[in-house]
Amino acid sequence: MGEPIRIANCSGFFGDRRSGAREMVEGGPIDVLTGDWLAELTMWILARTREKRPGGGYARTFVSQMEDVMGACLERGIKVVSNAGGLDPDGCADAVAEAAARLGLSPRIAYVRGDDLMPRLDALVAEGRLRTFEGDEPIADPGRFRTANAYLGCWGIVDALSRGADIVVTGRVTDAAVVCGPAAWHHGWRRDDWDALAGAVVAGHLIECSSQVTGGNYAFFEEVPGLSHPGFPFAEVAADGSCVIGKHAGTGGEVSIGTVTSQLLYEIAGPAYHGPDVTARFDTIRLESLERDRVRVFGARGEPPPETLKVCMNRLGGYRNDMRVGLAGLDVEAKARVVAEAFWRACPYGPEDYERVTTRLSRTDKIDPETNDEAIAVWHVAVKDVDPKKTGRAFSDAVTELALASIPGFFPIGGGPAEARPFGVYEPARIDAGLVSQEVVLLGGESHAVESVAPRGTVTIVPAKGPDVARPTGPTRRAPIGRVVGARSGDKGGNANLGVFVRDDAAWAWLDDFLTTDRLAALLPEVAAFEVERFAFPALRSLNFVIHGLLEEGVAASTRQDAQAKSLGEWLRARIVDVPVALLTRS
Repeated sequence: MGEPIRIANCSGFFGDRRSGAREMVEGGPIDVLTGDWLAELTMWILARTREKRPGGGYARTFVSQMEDVMGACLERGIKVVSNAGGLDPDGCADAVAEAAARLGLSPRIAYVRGDDLMPRLDALVAEGRLRTFEGDEPIADPGRFRTANAYLGCWGIVDALSRGADIVVTGRVTDAAVVCGPAAWHHGWRRDDWDALAGAVVAGHLIECSSQVTGGNYAFFEEVPGLSHPGFPFAEVAADGSCVIGKHAGTGGEVSIGTVTSQLLYEIAGPAYHGPDVTARFDTIRLESLERDRVRVFGARGEPPPETLKVCMNRLGGYRNDMRVGLAGLDVEAKARVVAEAFWRACPYGPEDYERVTTRLSRTDKIDPETNDEAIAVWHVAVKDVDPKKTGRAFSDAVTELALASIPGFFPIGGGPAEARPFGVYEPARIDAGLVSQEVVLLGGESHAVESVAPRGTVTIVPAKGPDVARPTGPTRRAPIGRVVGARSGDKGGNANLGVFVRDDAAWAWLDDFLTTDRLAALLPEVAAFEVERFAFPALRSLNFVIHGLLEEGVAASTRQDAQAKSLGEWLRARIVDVPVALLTRS
């Protein structure tokens, strides 16, 4: 059994803390520096950027961070693996090489490409090779799409590291691949070492969102020290795939059973976590607190992955615009009706002329308000259409014209954009893995292909058992459910996921019985109109709910105030329910 490999994270998204790379390299010993720069939304943003500026298809902030730490990484033998290549891993690798030359350094740089299907899209669609992700219908009309990138796995990264690369840049790989790749390379895993690979995927899932596993966005945030600047995490991945999640000494935040459980639930669905290299079974994971800021994650079992790869496709959905009006004081609902009627009289287009109209009245006002802000409710109207003229000034001017001819106290909030804004629609698809090879290129050297097809086989999985504890009885008290329950929520395309967890066995016995899908819909009425799936993870004392379609066509198109459902969990935690007094006393 070889020594564990310590893989650190320095970025959870395109825009994360600029100092993350330096903090992880200088803060303590690490073997590999990784980061995640990509998301479904990011691919759309990069496509739009590249249309406006040649060379804008990758994360330039990664290159800047490399200038900060490249010398130290080479001196200490720290490998770097990043998906910052985005839509242009070639260009990103060249930019890193240029930065190295300015610094007088000579790292071996490799990049992995092959994920970009746009050059082949017409042929793939014509041959029926691309299918919708959930419905298995053929993708049509390839001219609609701005991006089409297959989610690649870890084996291109393994190959690049095996050939001596110091820095590996990829395009669209899975978030966990930048961790799984170095682990598989270090330990010499085979492609069918399912359990080890599953464990590394779990490790990658835990640290890919940077400080979310070290206390960031944690439900019980008041327990977290130094939350104003939490440290970034690392995963010490052992030869069997188990890992220890930790952070550098002296940094803010914490690593605990709670923070790890919370991140395990982030943006997942059911127990089977599908990827291109392995299907990791989250219902087999177990956690153990070793010491302060060290949590062992073990027991993960793996199965062969699907025979297809997921494809991130983004298309222009049309144009959108929205306006908000403040409604002050008394008779808020009557004022909202007057504003709505006056707006549609002033607008040259009626609601039936738009592809989609969304109107909301947000009752943010209070009775007997002590401040001006407490007297304000908000009327919000949003429109979408393929015609930018209908969603431009013709729409926004209709609200502006009401300023002196409408309700008392009328004022616009934020002014609203005068011009229509293009929005993207995320449309996931599937393609046979055999049709997408990974090409590994060493700058100044050779290039060759690595197959994306995984071995087949059958594995029997037994889920980890949860605690065998009776449901608490006795008196209850009306209290926010969040006094006992933690939550973490997020987006997956147009779906929202809501993970809910508790921190002791008695609370789990109560939560599993109490929080049904019907109860969730009653507590969160906006959810009731959508299909909801519920999954239980007893060994983690957790539930996960997937709300299909809540976010409309996805984050770039959603008209919800919180387009990524980040606040959904905190909304649930604020709801008042009957909680056993014994649990409230314990919490």
